[in-house]
Amino acid sequence: MNFNFDKMTDRRGTGSSKWAVPEGAIPLSIADMDFETAPAIRHALEGRIKTGIYGYTDIGDDWYSAYIGWWQSRHGFTMKREGLVFTTGVVPAISSAVRKLTTPAEKVLLLTPVYNIFYNSILNNGRVVLECPLIYNSDCTYSIDFGALEAGLADPQTSLMILCNPHNPVGKIWDRETLAKIGELAAKNGVTVLSDEIHCDITLPGRDYVPFASVNDTCRDISVTCISPTKTFSIPGLQTAAVYAENKILRHKMWRALNTDEVAEPNVLAAIAPAAAFTGGAEWLDGLREYLRESREIAEKFIKAHIPCIKITPADATYLMWLNVAALGGGDSLSAAAEEHGLILCPGSHYGAGGRDFVRVNIATPRERLLDGLTRLARAAD
Repeated sequence: MNFNFDKMTDRRGTGSSKWAVPEGAIPLSIADMDFETAPAIRHALEGRIKTGIYGYTDIGDDWYSAYIGWWQSRHGFTMKREGLVFTTGVVPAISSAVRKLTTPAEKVLLLTPVYNIFYNSILNNGRVVLECPLIYNSDCTYSIDFGALEAGLADPQTSLMILCNPHNPVGKIWDRETLAKIGELAAKNGVTVLSDEIHCDITLPGRDYVPFASVNDTCRDISVTCISPTKTFSIPGLQTAAVYAENKILRHKMWRALNTDEVAEPNVLAAIAPAAAFTGGAEWLDGLREYLRESREIAEKFIKAHIPCIKITPADATYLMWLNVAALGGGDSLSAAAEEHGLILCPGSHYGAGGRDFVRVNIATPRERLLDGLTRLARAAD
Protein backbone atom coordinates (compact mmCIF):
# COMPACT_ATOMS: atom_id res chain seq x y z
CA MET A 1 0.00 0.00 0.00
CA ASN A 2 1.26 3.49 -0.84
CA PHE A 3 0.87 6.32 1.66
CA ASN A 4 0.92 9.96 0.62
CA PHE A 5 3.40 11.62 2.96
CA ASP A 6 3.76 14.44 0.43
CA LYS A 7 0.19 15.65 1.04
CA MET A 8 0.25 19.31 2.09
CA THR A 9 -2.38 19.59 4.81
CA ASP A 10 -3.18 23.08 6.11
CA ARG A 11 -3.17 22.82 9.91
CA ARG A 12 -3.80 26.50 10.60
CA GLY A 13 -7.06 27.17 12.38
CA THR A 14 -7.16 23.70 13.95
CA GLY A 15 -5.82 24.74 17.34
CA SER A 16 -2.45 23.18 16.53
CA SER A 17 0.24 24.26 19.01
CA LYS A 18 2.92 23.80 16.38
CA TRP A 19 1.13 25.96 13.82
CA ALA A 20 0.34 28.87 16.14
CA VAL A 21 2.86 30.93 14.17
CA PRO A 22 2.67 34.15 12.08
CA GLU A 23 0.95 33.92 8.71
CA GLY A 24 3.35 32.63 6.08
CA ALA A 25 5.80 31.17 8.60
CA ILE A 26 6.88 27.54 8.59
CA PRO A 27 7.38 25.77 11.94
CA LEU A 28 10.08 23.08 11.90
CA SER A 29 10.08 23.19 15.66
CA ILE A 30 7.72 21.29 17.97
CA ALA A 31 8.05 17.49 17.70
CA ASP A 32 4.71 17.02 15.96
CA MET A 33 4.50 15.48 12.47
CA ASP A 34 2.58 17.08 9.60
CA PHE A 35 1.41 13.71 8.24
CA GLU A 36 -2.04 12.15 8.43
CA THR A 37 -2.01 9.19 10.79
CA ALA A 38 -2.19 5.55 9.67
CA PRO A 39 -5.47 4.50 7.97
CA ALA A 40 -6.02 1.78 10.58
CA ILE A 41 -6.08 4.40 13.32
CA ARG A 42 -8.37 6.74 11.41
CA HIS A 43 -10.83 3.95 10.68
CA ALA A 44 -10.91 2.87 14.33
CA LEU A 45 -11.47 6.42 15.57
CA GLU A 46 -14.09 7.20 12.95
CA GLY A 47 -15.95 4.01 13.81
CA ARG A 48 -16.05 4.93 17.49
CA ILE A 49 -17.11 8.51 16.79
CA LYS A 50 -20.08 7.29 14.72
CA THR A 51 -21.65 5.75 17.83
CA GLY A 52 -22.53 9.26 18.96
CA ILE A 53 -22.05 8.51 22.67
CA TYR A 54 -18.71 9.27 24.28
CA GLY A 55 -18.92 8.02 27.83
CA TYR A 56 -16.33 7.02 30.37
CA THR A 57 -14.02 4.41 28.90
CA ASP A 58 -12.11 1.48 30.36
CA ILE A 59 -8.84 -0.01 29.15
CA GLY A 60 -9.64 -3.35 27.54
CA ASP A 61 -7.76 -6.53 26.70
CA ASP A 62 -7.04 -5.27 23.20
CA TRP A 63 -5.00 -2.38 24.63
CA TYR A 64 -2.78 -4.72 26.67
CA SER A 65 -2.36 -7.30 23.93
CA ALA A 66 -1.51 -4.60 21.35
CA TYR A 67 1.35 -3.19 23.44
CA ILE A 68 2.65 -6.64 24.33
CA GLY A 69 2.43 -7.95 20.77
CA TRP A 70 4.12 -4.90 19.27
CA TRP A 71 7.10 -4.92 21.62
CA GLN A 72 7.50 -8.65 21.14
CA SER A 73 7.37 -8.58 17.33
CA ARG A 74 9.16 -5.27 16.70
CA HIS A 75 11.69 -5.20 19.52
CA GLY A 76 12.03 -8.76 20.79
CA PHE A 77 10.95 -7.83 24.30
CA THR A 78 8.15 -9.70 26.05
CA MET A 79 6.32 -7.42 28.44
CA LYS A 80 4.08 -8.75 31.19
CA ARG A 81 0.49 -7.60 31.23
CA GLU A 82 0.60 -6.72 34.92
CA GLY A 83 3.57 -4.43 34.27
CA LEU A 84 1.58 -2.06 32.03
CA VAL A 85 -0.30 0.94 33.39
CA PHE A 86 -2.24 3.42 31.24
CA THR A 87 -1.43 7.11 31.52
CA THR A 88 -2.49 10.17 29.56
CA GLY A 89 1.02 10.98 28.42
CA VAL A 90 4.73 10.45 28.90
CA VAL A 91 5.27 13.94 30.33
CA PRO A 92 2.54 13.57 32.99
CA ALA A 93 4.03 10.17 33.86
CA ILE A 94 7.51 11.69 34.24
CA SER A 95 6.20 14.44 36.50
CA SER A 96 4.29 11.88 38.58
CA ALA A 97 7.43 9.74 38.83
CA VAL A 98 9.51 12.69 39.99
CA ARG A 99 6.99 13.41 42.74
CA LYS A 100 6.60 9.79 43.82
CA LEU A 101 10.13 8.39 43.45
CA THR A 102 12.06 11.35 44.88
CA THR A 103 11.71 13.82 47.73
CA PRO A 104 11.97 17.63 47.57
CA ALA A 105 15.50 19.00 47.01
CA GLU A 106 16.84 15.64 45.82
CA LYS A 107 18.68 15.52 42.51
CA VAL A 108 17.49 14.04 39.21
CA LEU A 109 20.26 13.26 36.77
CA LEU A 110 19.99 14.09 33.05
CA LEU A 111 22.33 13.32 30.15
CA THR A 112 22.43 16.69 28.42
CA PRO A 113 21.59 18.22 26.00
CA VAL A 114 18.20 16.60 26.39
CA TYR A 115 14.46 17.15 25.91
CA ASN A 116 13.67 20.48 27.56
CA ILE A 117 10.45 19.39 29.30
CA PHE A 118 12.49 17.08 31.57
CA TYR A 119 13.75 20.24 33.27
CA ASN A 120 10.18 21.43 33.87
CA SER A 121 9.16 18.12 35.42
CA ILE A 122 12.08 18.34 37.82
CA LEU A 123 12.17 22.03 38.71
CA ASN A 124 8.40 22.55 38.92
CA ASN A 125 8.25 19.81 41.53
CA GLY A 126 10.94 21.23 43.79
CA ARG A 127 13.74 18.89 42.79
CA VAL A 128 17.24 19.74 41.54
CA VAL A 129 18.53 19.11 38.02
CA LEU A 130 21.93 17.41 37.92
CA GLU A 131 23.31 17.75 34.40
CA CYS A 132 25.76 15.15 33.15
CA PRO A 133 26.89 16.57 29.79
CA LEU A 134 27.40 14.13 26.96
CA ILE A 135 30.74 14.11 25.19
CA TYR A 136 30.59 15.86 21.81
CA ASN A 137 33.10 14.01 19.67
CA SER A 138 35.20 15.31 16.78
CA ASP A 139 33.00 13.44 14.27
CA CYS A 140 29.90 15.27 15.63
CA THR A 141 28.61 12.16 17.42
CA TYR A 142 27.82 11.90 21.12
CA SER A 143 28.88 9.48 23.84
CA ILE A 144 28.50 9.23 27.60
CA ASP A 145 31.13 10.48 30.02
CA PHE A 146 30.94 7.50 32.34
CA GLY A 147 33.28 9.07 34.87
CA ALA A 148 30.94 12.02 35.27
CA LEU A 149 27.92 9.72 35.22
CA GLU A 150 29.30 7.55 38.00
CA ALA A 151 30.13 10.61 40.09
CA GLY A 152 26.63 12.01 39.58
CA LEU A 153 24.90 8.77 40.47
CA ALA A 154 27.13 8.39 43.54
CA ASP A 155 25.97 11.75 44.87
CA PRO A 156 23.86 10.82 47.94
CA GLN A 157 21.26 13.39 46.89
CA THR A 158 20.71 11.71 43.48
CA SER A 159 17.73 9.37 43.61
CA LEU A 160 16.47 9.30 40.02
CA MET A 161 17.95 9.35 36.50
CA ILE A 162 15.80 10.22 33.50
CA LEU A 163 17.14 8.46 30.43
CA CYS A 164 16.08 9.37 26.89
CA ASN A 165 16.25 6.23 24.72
CA PRO A 166 16.57 6.98 21.79
CA HIS A 167 17.95 10.35 22.74
CA ASN A 168 16.14 13.59 21.93
CA PRO A 169 17.52 15.86 20.47
CA VAL A 170 20.71 14.16 19.23
CA GLY A 171 19.01 11.11 17.66
CA LYS A 172 21.28 8.60 19.40
CA ILE A 173 20.25 4.97 19.85
CA TRP A 174 21.97 3.73 23.01
CA ASP A 175 23.42 0.25 22.44
CA ARG A 176 22.97 -2.70 24.77
CA GLU A 177 26.45 -2.41 26.29
CA THR A 178 25.95 1.26 27.12
CA LEU A 179 22.54 0.63 28.66
CA ALA A 180 23.93 -2.25 30.72
CA LYS A 181 26.65 0.01 32.10
CA ILE A 182 24.09 2.70 32.99
CA GLY A 183 22.02 0.07 34.78
CA GLU A 184 25.02 -1.27 36.66
CA LEU A 185 26.05 2.18 37.91
CA ALA A 186 22.50 3.14 38.84
CA ALA A 187 21.91 -0.09 40.76
CA LYS A 188 25.25 0.27 42.54
CA ASN A 189 24.16 3.66 43.85
CA GLY A 190 20.51 2.91 44.55
CA VAL A 191 19.22 5.16 41.76
CA THR A 192 16.02 4.41 39.83
CA VAL A 193 16.14 4.84 36.04
CA LEU A 194 13.11 6.37 34.35
CA SER A 195 13.48 5.60 30.63
CA ASP A 196 11.55 7.76 28.16
CA GLU A 197 11.29 5.60 25.03
CA ILE A 198 8.63 7.53 23.13
CA HIS A 199 10.80 7.87 19.98
CA CYS A 200 11.70 4.16 19.91
CA ASP A 201 9.88 3.26 16.69
CA ILE A 202 11.10 6.21 14.63
CA THR A 203 14.42 4.67 13.65
CA LEU A 204 16.20 4.47 10.32
CA PRO A 205 15.09 1.44 8.26
CA GLY A 206 17.02 -1.61 9.36
CA ARG A 207 17.89 -0.21 12.77
CA ASP A 208 16.17 -0.87 16.07
CA TYR A 209 16.44 0.40 19.59
CA VAL A 210 17.05 -1.69 22.70
CA PRO A 211 14.43 -1.33 25.47
CA PHE A 212 16.28 -0.48 28.68
CA ALA A 213 14.29 -3.03 30.68
CA SER A 214 15.21 -5.79 28.21
CA VAL A 215 18.98 -5.53 28.68
CA ASN A 216 19.35 -7.69 31.80
CA ASP A 217 17.78 -8.43 35.18
CA THR A 218 19.40 -5.39 36.77
CA CYS A 219 18.04 -2.92 34.23
CA ARG A 220 14.60 -4.53 34.44
CA ASP A 221 14.52 -4.38 38.23
CA ILE A 222 15.55 -0.75 38.73
CA SER A 223 13.58 0.89 35.94
CA VAL A 224 10.29 2.43 34.94
CA THR A 225 9.70 2.80 31.18
CA CYS A 226 7.46 5.36 29.47
CA ILE A 227 6.14 4.37 26.05
CA SER A 228 3.50 5.62 23.63
CA PRO A 229 2.38 5.42 19.99
CA THR A 230 1.79 9.17 19.81
CA LYS A 231 5.07 10.40 18.28
CA THR A 232 5.32 7.39 16.00
CA PHE A 233 1.82 7.56 14.55
CA SER A 234 1.19 11.33 14.52
CA ILE A 235 -1.44 11.29 17.29
CA PRO A 236 0.10 13.29 20.18
CA GLY A 237 -3.13 15.21 20.75
CA LEU A 238 -4.99 12.03 21.78
CA GLN A 239 -3.17 11.97 25.14
CA THR A 240 -2.41 8.26 25.42
CA ALA A 241 0.65 6.46 26.76
CA ALA A 242 1.77 3.68 29.09
CA VAL A 243 4.16 3.10 31.95
CA TYR A 244 5.90 -0.26 32.24
CA ALA A 245 7.58 -1.62 35.36
CA GLU A 246 8.25 -5.23 36.31
CA ASN A 247 9.54 -4.41 39.77
CA LYS A 248 6.42 -4.76 41.95
CA ILE A 249 7.36 -1.95 44.29
CA LEU A 250 8.14 0.51 41.49
CA ARG A 251 5.01 -0.51 39.63
CA HIS A 252 2.84 0.00 42.71
CA LYS A 253 4.38 3.41 43.33
CA MET A 254 3.77 4.47 39.74
CA TRP A 255 0.22 3.11 39.78
CA ARG A 256 -0.50 5.09 42.92
CA ALA A 257 1.25 8.19 41.56
CA LEU A 258 -0.68 8.20 38.28
CA ASN A 259 -4.00 7.64 40.03
CA THR A 260 -3.29 10.25 42.70
CA ASP A 261 -2.45 12.77 39.96
CA GLU A 262 -5.59 11.75 38.01
CA VAL A 263 -3.66 10.88 34.82
CA ALA A 264 -4.54 7.18 34.75
CA GLU A 265 -7.92 7.28 32.99
CA PRO A 266 -8.33 7.42 29.20
CA ASN A 267 -10.54 9.63 27.14
CA VAL A 268 -12.79 7.71 24.78
CA LEU A 269 -10.32 7.73 21.87
CA ALA A 270 -7.13 7.25 23.88
CA ALA A 271 -8.05 3.66 24.60
CA ILE A 272 -8.75 2.82 20.96
CA ALA A 273 -5.87 4.44 19.11
CA PRO A 274 -2.97 2.38 20.54
CA ALA A 275 -4.72 -0.92 19.77
CA ALA A 276 -5.34 0.20 16.19
CA ALA A 277 -1.79 1.53 15.80
CA PHE A 278 0.00 -1.53 17.10
CA THR A 279 -2.19 -4.07 15.30
CA GLY A 280 -2.72 -2.30 11.97
CA GLY A 281 -0.09 0.41 11.60
CA ALA A 282 3.11 -1.51 10.84
CA GLU A 283 3.05 -1.05 7.06
CA TRP A 284 2.32 2.67 7.39
CA LEU A 285 5.18 3.04 9.87
CA ASP A 286 7.64 1.27 7.58
CA GLY A 287 6.64 3.67 4.82
CA LEU A 288 7.09 6.64 7.16
CA ARG A 289 10.55 5.51 8.22
CA GLU A 290 11.65 5.25 4.60
CA TYR A 291 10.20 8.68 3.80
CA LEU A 292 11.99 10.22 6.79
CA ARG A 293 15.25 8.54 5.75
CA GLU A 294 15.01 10.14 2.32
CA SER A 295 14.08 13.50 3.85
CA ARG A 296 17.08 13.37 6.14
CA GLU A 297 19.38 12.61 3.21
CA ILE A 298 17.89 15.48 1.20
CA ALA A 299 18.28 17.88 4.12
CA GLU A 300 21.86 16.83 4.76
CA LYS A 301 22.74 17.22 1.07
CA PHE A 302 21.13 20.67 0.97
CA ILE A 303 22.96 21.86 4.07
CA LYS A 304 26.33 20.59 2.89
CA ALA A 305 25.83 22.31 -0.47
CA HIS A 306 24.37 25.64 0.69
CA ILE A 307 25.35 26.10 4.36
CA PRO A 308 28.60 24.12 4.70
CA CYS A 309 29.54 25.87 7.95
CA ILE A 310 26.76 23.94 9.71
CA LYS A 311 27.87 20.64 11.22
CA ILE A 312 25.31 17.84 11.12
CA THR A 313 24.93 15.37 13.97
CA PRO A 314 24.58 11.80 12.62
CA ALA A 315 21.29 10.30 13.83
CA ASP A 316 19.86 6.79 13.90
CA ALA A 317 16.46 7.71 15.32
CA THR A 318 13.77 10.40 15.68
CA TYR A 319 12.62 12.82 12.98
CA LEU A 320 14.79 15.58 14.42
CA MET A 321 18.05 17.05 13.14
CA TRP A 322 20.55 18.45 15.62
CA LEU A 323 22.72 21.04 13.88
CA ASN A 324 25.88 22.70 15.18
CA VAL A 325 25.58 26.34 14.13
CA ALA A 326 28.43 27.76 16.22
CA ALA A 327 29.92 29.29 13.06
CA LEU A 328 26.72 31.33 12.68
CA GLY A 329 26.74 32.73 16.19
CA GLY A 330 24.96 29.87 17.96
CA GLY A 331 21.42 28.59 18.18
CA ASP A 332 19.73 31.66 19.65
CA SER A 333 21.25 33.93 17.01
CA LEU A 334 20.36 31.71 14.06
CA SER A 335 16.85 31.03 15.38
CA ALA A 336 16.21 34.77 15.61
CA ALA A 337 17.52 35.29 12.08
CA ALA A 338 15.45 32.37 10.78
CA GLU A 339 12.29 33.82 12.33
CA GLU A 340 12.82 37.00 10.31
CA HIS A 341 12.62 34.77 7.23
CA GLY A 342 9.48 32.99 8.42
CA LEU A 343 11.15 29.85 9.74
CA ILE A 344 10.55 28.71 13.32
CA LEU A 345 13.26 26.52 14.89
CA CYS A 346 14.08 25.27 18.39
CA PRO A 347 17.26 26.91 19.71
CA GLY A 348 19.59 24.40 21.36
CA SER A 349 19.86 26.47 24.53
CA HIS A 350 16.46 25.04 25.50
CA TYR A 351 18.06 21.62 25.94
CA GLY A 352 20.60 22.44 28.62
CA ALA A 353 24.34 22.04 28.88
CA GLY A 354 26.09 21.79 25.56
CA GLY A 355 23.13 22.96 23.49
CA ARG A 356 23.93 26.64 23.06
CA ASP A 357 25.67 26.24 19.70
CA PHE A 358 22.88 24.15 18.18
CA VAL A 359 19.40 24.26 16.71
CA ARG A 360 16.87 21.42 16.53
CA VAL A 361 14.97 20.98 13.28
CA ASN A 362 11.87 18.82 12.81
CA ILE A 363 11.94 17.25 9.32
CA ALA A 364 8.63 15.34 9.68
CA THR A 365 6.77 17.42 7.16
CA PRO A 366 5.97 17.02 3.45
CA ARG A 367 9.05 17.34 1.23
CA GLU A 368 7.83 20.55 -0.44
CA ARG A 369 7.55 22.31 2.92
CA LEU A 370 10.87 20.91 4.13
CA LEU A 371 12.70 22.27 1.09
CA ASP A 372 11.01 25.65 1.56
CA GLY A 373 12.17 25.64 5.18
CA LEU A 374 15.73 24.72 4.24
CA THR A 375 15.79 27.53 1.69
CA ARG A 376 14.72 29.97 4.40
CA LEU A 377 17.41 28.53 6.67
CA ALA A 378 20.03 29.26 4.02
CA ARG A 379 18.78 32.85 3.68
CA ALA A 380 18.93 33.29 7.44
CA ALA A 381 22.47 31.92 7.50
CA ASP A 382 23.50 34.41 4.80
